[in-house]
Amino acid sequence: MYNKRIISLSVLAFLTACSGDDGKDGTNGADGSNGLNSLVSHETLAFGDTNCSFGGIKITSGLDADADDVLADSEVTNTTFDCEVNTVGTAGSRLPYSVLRNDIEDGAKPGSLFEVRNGGYGSDMVKHPTHANQFYALTDRGPNAAYTGELGTGKVFPVADYIPRIGLFEIQDNGDVKIIEEILLKRPDGSFITGLPNSSALGGTGETPYSVLEDGTVEVLREDMSQAYDATNNPILLDDYGLDGEGLVALSDGTFWVSDEYGPHMVHFDIDGTEIGRINAFANDARVTFTLPAEFANRRANRGMEGLTVTPDEKTLVGIMQSTMYNPSSAVKALDVVRIVTVNTETGSVSQYLYQQEIAQNSQSGIFALSATEFVVIERDGAFLASNPDAMKHLYKIDISAATDLESIADSGPWTQDATLGLTKDGQTLEEVVLNEGWSGLTNITPVTKTFVADLVAEVQYPHDKLEGMWLINESTIGVINDDDFATWASGGVLEQKYLDAGQTVIDGNTLYILENLDL
Repeated sequence: MYNKRIISLSVLAFLTACSGDDGKDGTNGADGSNGLNSLVSHETLAFGDTNCSFGGIKITSGLDADADDVLADSEVTNTTFDCEVNTVGTAGSRLPYSVLRNDIEDGAKPGSLFEVRNGGYGSDMVKHPTHANQFYALTDRGPNAAYTGELGTGKVFPVADYIPRIGLFEIQDNGDVKIIEEILLKRPDGSFITGLPNSSALGGTGETPYSVLEDGTVEVLREDMSQAYDATNNPILLDDYGLDGEGLVALSDGTFWVSDEYGPHMVHFDIDGTEIGRINAFANDARVTFTLPAEFANRRANRGMEGLTVTPDEKTLVGIMQSTMYNPSSAVKALDVVRIVTVNTETGSVSQYLYQQEIAQNSQSGIFALSATEFVVIERDGAFLASNPDAMKHLYKIDISAATDLESIADSGPWTQDATLGLTKDGQTLEEVVLNEGWSGLTNITPVTKTFVADLVAEVQYPHDKLEGMWLINESTIGVINDDDFATWASGGVLEQKYLDAGQTVIDGNTLYILENLDL
């Protein structure tokens, strides 16, 4: 570079010397046209932008061809992005919580007390319809654990009057999560619902509710706790409006749909959390607007309609069951057959499809819509990574467009639509067909197609047992959340703190993780 400069200067000096004193100036040439200005534009991108999930700056540049000092789209010749980093990171961001009770002995650490936390916002999550950095999250029925007492097998509720709720959360610039609002769920008359089981006529499976008193004793939960239990005069306390919420939809009009594990029920709530509509499988329930196929009443206890979403036009609800239904009985428990149901909320028309699990008795614990026919679902086991390095927490993309709608199959030959069991083959339910013949026995039924999307254990070393909620942030970014069970656990019917590690030093908590660069 230096030698070239010397040569250029030498040539210039030679030409100057040759001009001599006798030369004459030539005539001036015509003025050239003015050159084009180069313009650079900066645009601030918000959280959730397609190109910068956590926001950033879009930088465009080009020549101002029309000389109006404005960089038009047609003039842009170069575009770059300066994106903010993922502030959540692989460690995740914990949601805030309050303490509901801290007076119960920790069964895992005798002599110590544990905290029942609220918490519990992990049964599902969904994006806010208009605020890209906000999401809603759902609790289930409240703190509970398996328990067998004087009236048989059931659940112990350390906070028996807990009100299921929806929380509104906002992710901050530094990755922290802030709670904005709590929406407590209510009956049509405005009174608060509980998370207690329904009666058998509306899906109850005979779970007996128990309560932990202030002195630590456990008693059956009854209508008048000051009086002794009496099957006729002071029966166990049930709630036909009680919900064990697991699926959540937030519509653009401010209302919500919640699906649950009891009925299963699909309940429509207004912006303040008051019930305004209901769908379930019980034709005699006067509250329902539309009815699910009767076979959905054969759900497996605690494995009901775990996921719920709505198509982009907000007209069709899509629910997915957690595991194989007991259709017609628990004999089919150890299968990999999962049902998906769609309900048009304007007409009530219903469709059904089958999903085949990777591992039998896994859990489908979340779903959201990409289009009218494409969805992302969670398939997981119930293992903790700390105790099982093969723990499975996967996301799959599914497509129902080429799958068989079970409701569309007319009676023909061995196939019959049964009023209580749904589509049958030679009198067997579809679950029984798979049990006895394998999937090949479903000769005229094509399940949904599925494509692997992500492995949470590989991506973030996911430490929790329950992956249950998803938040579509943009076309390649998903937020996920776990159900922490209100940090409450039980071993052998004894309540204890829920820990993530064998050393019992890390208490489980609702944690947000964000996965980028996914192929959706």
